[in-house]
Order: sequence, then C-alpha cells, then structure tokens
Amino acid sequence: MTSPSDPRDLQAQLETLTTEAFRPELADIDRLPTLDIARLMNGEDASVPAAVSRQLPGIAAAIDAIAERMARGGRLIYAGAGTAGRLGVLDASECPPTFNTDPAQVVGLIAGGPGAVVTSVEGAEDSAELARADLDGLAVTAVDTVVGVSASGRTPYAVGAVEHARARGALTVGLSCNADSALAAAADHGIEVVVGPELLTGSTRLKAGTAQKLVLNMLSTITMIRLGKTYGNLMVDVRASNEKLRARSRRIVALATGADDEEIERALAATDGEVKNAILTILADVDGPTAARLLAESGGHLRAALSGGPAPRG
Repeated sequence: MTSPSDPRDLQAQLETLTTEAFRPELADIDRLPTLDIARLMNGEDASVPAAVSRQLPGIAAAIDAIAERMARGGRLIYAGAGTAGRLGVLDASECPPTFNTDPAQVVGLIAGGPGAVVTSVEGAEDSAELARADLDGLAVTAVDTVVGVSASGRTPYAVGAVEHARARGALTVGLSCNADSALAAAADHGIEVVVGPELLTGSTRLKAGTAQKLVLNMLSTITMIRLGKTYGNLMVDVRASNEKLRARSRRIVALATGADDEEIERALAATDGEVKNAILTILADVDGPTAARLLAESGGHLRAALSGGPAPRG
C-alpha cells in the first residue's frame, strides 16, 4: 500500500490527468523540420480559446461575485505554484499601471515567495500549510476573493489556499485545466478549462498556461470594467508613470472628448494628470475639484458622473 506522499501514488494520480497524458502520435516530433513543429504548436494553441469559451458562463458568474466584493473594498488574490503562480503574479502586477489600482488591491501569491517567480523553489507547491501562512500574512477576510490556479487542479498550495480562504469567509475561485478537479470542488466557483494533453507531455506552461492567462485576463479586466475603471473601451484610470503612458493618456482624453491638444493639456494640468477627471472637466464643462467631487459621488464611474446618476450595479 502507498502513502499519500509515496512517489508511486503521485505517479498514479498524474496518469489520470488529461494535462499529463502522453500522445504517441507526437513521439517523433524531435525528428520533424522546425516549421512543421511550429505549425503543430500553432494548431494546438488555436484550440485554447474554444476551451475557454465553454467556461464563459462560469467565468462571468465569478467576475460578478468578485466585482461585488471589490466594490466594498475587497482584494483579488491569486495563489498558485510554478507557471500558474507566475501567471497570477503577472496579472496582478499589471493592474496598477493599467487601472491605477493600489498594489495591495490585486495580489499574486506564488508558492515559495517572490523568488519563485524566476527560480524554482523545491517542495513549495506541495505545501498547503505554506498557502495558509501566506494568506494569513495578508489577513484575508470575508470581503476578499482568493483565486487558486493550478493546471492539474490538485496542487496542494492552490487547493490549500482556496480551502483556507473559504474557511475565512472569502469568496473563492478554482481555476484548473482538468475536469472534476479537487481545486474546483473546493471553491465557490470552479472553472475547469480542459485543453487536452500538451504537445510536450506534462508541459503545462503551454496550452494550460495560455488558457490560465486568458481566464486571468478576463477576471481582472472585466472586474475593472464593472468597477468603472474604463469608459467604453478606454483605460481612463491608466497611471501615466512614463512617457509612453503620458502620451497614451493624452490620446485617451482625445478619443473620449474630441478636444484639441491645447484643451487636453489644460484639462490634464487641472486634474494632476488624472485621465478620468480630465475627460469629465471637458465633457461636463466643470473645473478640476468639481470633477473630483462628481467622480467620488458616482463611485468612480465616469458614465454615472456625466449623467448625474448613481454608480451602476453588476
């Protein structure tokens, strides 16, 4: 009989996972011309969006629940190991410059800590206790959301994070690439994007990683749309921290208002470079302080501030 930590037991588990399946038809891939291998990979990648599309209702339900909590001050926390953890860290790190969020508002936890982003930390993914400690370090509460990310859907760090967060009353999402996963079962919202066996057996940084990134993009981006971080498809909360983003800020104001360069520069100067506020000063013909007040009253939703109504729900 094998113990839960016995290598034979783990091997038996892996052999049941779609993401770990061996594809004999690709056994001679290393003998193919480079262009043929590239075509194979490209064909594999093309199947990922269809797999994601089958999970869209569940993804949308999770987003609505996340946005409701974040509107009340909650955080979005990703937790994963290896590639899954790195993808969570990546998505979280891109929210401040894109949506002007506080760095503590969207957080990526990776098994083994920040160093594991660039260097493998042996054994970290096998520790549910480590996940609990990492979440306790963030003082997770019922208003937060924790998204466990794991291609296999069985990674102890991701499953442990979801179980611990749920025990604390937080909203939980389990994102995996295998059906009937322990991760999805442990979460309030289970999202299982089954992309099938990989081109290289078990290399889940490929299709599974692509699927995870697509879903994480949806979770963060559409949540921010729901929170009023955009105006139409314009990133009106973008943080202009470099010359490229300053140029983008001016372009966004131009697209939203049709104003000329001189008026745009005046508006941005009057609002300390805040794009959303600058747009409001132009479209509503108000000064900077008034724009700030109107946006505060509308919960940061530019459309509501322009119409004089309350922030939209859901």
